[in-house]
Amino acid sequence: MARPTPLSGFPEWLPEGRIVEQHVLDVLRRTFELHGFAGIETRAVEPLDQLLRKGETSKEVYVLRRLQEEPDATPDRAGQLGLHFDLTVPFARYVLENAGHLAFPFRRYQIQKVWRGERPQDGRFREFVQADIDVVGAGALPYHYEVELPLVMAEALTTLQEIGLPPVRILVNNRKVAEGFYRGLGLTDVEAVLRSIDKLDKIGPDAVAELVVAEAGATPEQAQACLRLAAISGTDEDVVDRVLQLAVEVGAQHELLDEGLGELGQLVRAAQDRAPGVVVADLKIARGLDYYTGSVYETVLVGHEQLGSICSGGRYDTLASDGANSYPGVGLSIGVSRLVSRLLGAGLVRATRSVPSAVLVAVSSEEDRHRSDAVATALRARGIPVEVAPSAAKFGKQIKHADRRGIPFVWFPGPADAGGTADEVKDIRSGEQAPADAATWAPPAEDLFPRVVAAG
Repeated sequence: MARPTPLSGFPEWLPEGRIVEQHVLDVLRRTFELHGFAGIETRAVEPLDQLLRKGETSKEVYVLRRLQEEPDATPDRAGQLGLHFDLTVPFARYVLENAGHLAFPFRRYQIQKVWRGERPQDGRFREFVQADIDVVGAGALPYHYEVELPLVMAEALTTLQEIGLPPVRILVNNRKVAEGFYRGLGLTDVEAVLRSIDKLDKIGPDAVAELVVAEAGATPEQAQACLRLAAISGTDEDVVDRVLQLAVEVGAQHELLDEGLGELGQLVRAAQDRAPGVVVADLKIARGLDYYTGSVYETVLVGHEQLGSICSGGRYDTLASDGANSYPGVGLSIGVSRLVSRLLGAGLVRATRSVPSAVLVAVSSEEDRHRSDAVATALRARGIPVEVAPSAAKFGKQIKHADRRGIPFVWFPGPADAGGTADEVKDIRSGEQAPADAATWAPPAEDLFPRVVAAG
C-alpha cells in the first residue's frame, strides 16, 4: 500500500497530544458539572433544510449521500441530511423535541465533533471538537444567567492556566448598548452599522467610517461617534460612565442604551469579584449580527490574538420556537481543537509521558510469562496502569523498551521458588531499585497517570 496522503483540516494528534486534549476536555467537563450543567449528546446529522435555514452556511455543510442510492434519484433538500457545523442547531432541535421532559431553566453542556467544509488554516479545521454550555428558559430567561456563563467559562480557562495556557481575556459587550446608541444618534439601519464595526480589526477605523457612511446612511459625524463608542473598553464600571459621557456629548440618549448599560455594569461588577482582570468590557464586539439580542462574548489568548476568538457566544431570544412557545437562552462555545492546536503547536504544554502505563512488568522467560501477567493483574486491580514486556529479552533491552515508551518503572518478578516475595521495582529515571510487593506497592501519585504540565 502506498503511503497515504494527509487530509488537511482533519487533526489527528499523536498520543501525547491526545493526552493534552483529554486533559482540556476533563477540565471543561468537571467545571461545567461543578456548576450544575448536565451533559447531553446529539446525533451527528440534521435535515439539510434545518442546517441551511439562514442560508449563509450552505458552502460549509457536508452533505450525506448513500453510495448505493439509486443513480436516477433526484436530490431533495427536504430529505437530505448534513453533518452539523455547530452544536447550536442540533441543540435547538433537541430542546423542541424534548421540551416536555426537560426542567427549565435547562442547564446543558455538550462536547462533540462538528464539521465545516471551509478552507483549513491556522486554528481552523474541517473536523473539530467543540464544547458548549447553555442555559435555556421557557418563555423567559433572567439576565443573571448572562452574568453567570462567562464567569463559568473564565473559571475553566483559568484552571487550564495551571498547565501552561496563556492568560485569557473574555471580551464582553451588550447588543442593547450599541443599538440604543446608534438609534439615539438617529441611525435606523442598526445591522449595517454593526456589520461595519465588526470589521474594525480587519480594515481599520478609516475604512469602517466610510462603510458606516455608505451602508448605514450616516453622516461623517455620526460615523465618528460610532467609532468613539467602539474604542471604549475596560475592566471596571468606569466603562459605563464613559459611554454615558459620550452619549451626552453626541446627543445619543436612548432608553435601550440605558437598559444595556445597566446590564453591562452588572456583569462587570460580578467579574471584578470573581474573575478580576479576565473579563473586559469591549464596546466593539458585535458577533452574530442577526442572532444575538443581549450580551455577546469573545475570548482571546493573550499573546496569541492572531489566532482569533477561541470561545464565543451570547444571549439569544429565538433559539427555538414551536409557534406557541419560545425558548430564549444564553451560551458560549469553545473551540477545543483550536485551543489544543495552539497549545501543542506553540510548545506551551507537554504530557509527562505518552502512554498511560506507569509500570512495565519484565518477563524473565516465556515459560514464566504467566507470573508477570499475575503481577500485572494484581497491580491493575489496585488501579495502577501496567503493561507486560512484549518479549523475554535481556533485562537491559526491556528497560530500554520502557524508556522509549516513557514508562517510569520496571518490575522484576523474583525467582519462581521465592513465592513472589523477592520481586523488585526499578525507577529507571533515578536508577533506584527496591523490593516490592504487588499487593501493597504503588508509584508516587505524580507518576500514577500521565500529567499535562507547562513546557519547560
